[in-house]
Amino acid sequence: MSEITGFTTDTAAALPLHVLDREQFAAWKDGQPAATQAWLASQGFTAGAHSVALLPGADGLAGAVIGVGDRADAYSYAHAPHALPEGSVWQLASELPAAEQALLQLGWGLGSYRFDRYRKRNRAPAQLVAAPGGEVADLIAASLRVRDWVNTPTEDMGPQQLEDAARALAEAHGAQVEAITGDELLKQNFPAIHAVGRASHRAPRLVVLRWGKDTDPALVLVGKGVCFDTGGLDIKPADGMRNMKKDMGGAAHALALAGLVMARGLPVRLTLLVPAVENAIGPDAFRPGEVIATRKGLSVEIDNTDAEGRVILCDALTFAGEQKPDLVLDFATLTGAARIALGPDLPALFSNDDSVAQQWLQAGDATRDPVWRMPLWRPYLRYLSSGIADLANAGSRMAGSVTAALYLERFLEDGQRWAHLDVYAWNDGERPGRPAGGEALALRSAWAMLKQRYG
Repeated sequence: MSEITGFTTDTAAALPLHVLDREQFAAWKDGQPAATQAWLASQGFTAGAHSVALLPGADGLAGAVIGVGDRADAYSYAHAPHALPEGSVWQLASELPAAEQALLQLGWGLGSYRFDRYRKRNRAPAQLVAAPGGEVADLIAASLRVRDWVNTPTEDMGPQQLEDAARALAEAHGAQVEAITGDELLKQNFPAIHAVGRASHRAPRLVVLRWGKDTDPALVLVGKGVCFDTGGLDIKPADGMRNMKKDMGGAAHALALAGLVMARGLPVRLTLLVPAVENAIGPDAFRPGEVIATRKGLSVEIDNTDAEGRVILCDALTFAGEQKPDLVLDFATLTGAARIALGPDLPALFSNDDSVAQQWLQAGDATRDPVWRMPLWRPYLRYLSSGIADLANAGSRMAGSVTAALYLERFLEDGQRWAHLDVYAWNDGERPGRPAGGEALALRSAWAMLKQRYG
C-alpha cells in the first residue's frame, strides 16, 4: 500500500513557504520589497484558495506563497505538493498555530498521493519540512489505505485480498481474525452472504476481526465488501459497471477506521465485520424472484439482484447485534439514489439515535469532512413489501437510499444504537488534493465522533 510521501527532514535545500489567506496577504505583501510587490501584482496574485505564487531570487527561486481558503479545512493546503515545483523542498517561513500546522500536514499528505501500483508517477510531489506524527500520520495513512484499496482492480482486490488486509491490520495491532468462507457460511447461518457470493469462482466470506478489552464498551464496524458488482442477473449496463471495483468502498472505510481505532488505542472492544463477495453471473447466481433465508430468520424476496449490498449486510448486522454492542456503524457504497440526492462528496447518514447523528454531524463540520443526515421514514417500508416473503430487497425507485436504510434497520436487535453511511468512495475528476479514483469520505469525521464518544 502507498507510503506517506511529500515530507522530508532535510533542510539543506529548503526554501521559505508562506501560507496565507486573502486577508493576511495584503498586510504581508506591504512588508515585501518593491520588486516582490510588483512581481505579485503583475500576476494578479491575491492568495485566493488553491493558488500558488513562486517568488524569484537572484539565483532562482527565493520562496513561494500558497493561498488558502478555509484554514480549518485540510484540503485548503492540499494543492501545494503538486502545484509547487517537482521535488522542491519547503520550510514554513513563519510558525503556524499547532492546529493549523496539523491541518497543513494532513492536507499535504493527502495532496501528495497518487495511485502508483501499476505505473510510475509522472512527477514527485514537493517536499515539506514538517513530517507528521501521531494522530495526523495515522489519519493520512488511513485515508491513503481507503484510496489504495478502492483503486485496486478486482483481480487484485477480491474477497481473499480484503481478508488479507484485515489480517495485516490485525498483525500490526495485536487483534484476532477469523474468516467464515464458502459453504461454511451456510453451516454457521449466514445464508444471505452465501446467496449473493456463491456464483463467483472466488468464495464469499465473512471476515471477523476482534480487538480490545472485554471491560471496554463494545463497538462494531461493518463494511460492505462487494469486490465487484456486475448487477448479477439484473446486469448493469456497461457505463454502470465500469467502476464497480469500488463497490467494496464501504469495507475499505470500515477497515481503515478499525485501523485508526487500534492505532490510537481507543478504549473500546472492537469487532470489525466485512462480508466479502463478488456479485457474479454464473449457473449458481441468485435470481430475481427467489426467496432467500437470512440469519435474522426473516425471509427476503429478491426483487433485484443489483440490490445485493443490503443482502450481505443484513446477515452481518444481525451478527453485529448479537455482540450486544454500545454502537454499530456500517459503511456501504449502497445506492445511486444517495448520489442523486446529495452528490458525490456528501455521504448520506442514517441513524436511529439522535445523539450519534448529532455527534457525527458536528464532527463533520469541525473536520470539514461532512455528512448529511437523511430520514429513516418508516412509512416507506411499504416499498419493500412482498407477497410471498417477510420483505423484498427492493421494489420501487422512490426514496431509494431511504428504503435501503430501512431494509438494513429491520435486521438490527430491538433498541440497538446504529448509524449507516451511504458513501460514494470515489472522486469522479481531478481536484486539488483529490485525485480521480478512490476516496475516503467521512472517515476523519467518523474517527472524531468515536474519539468524542469513547476517548
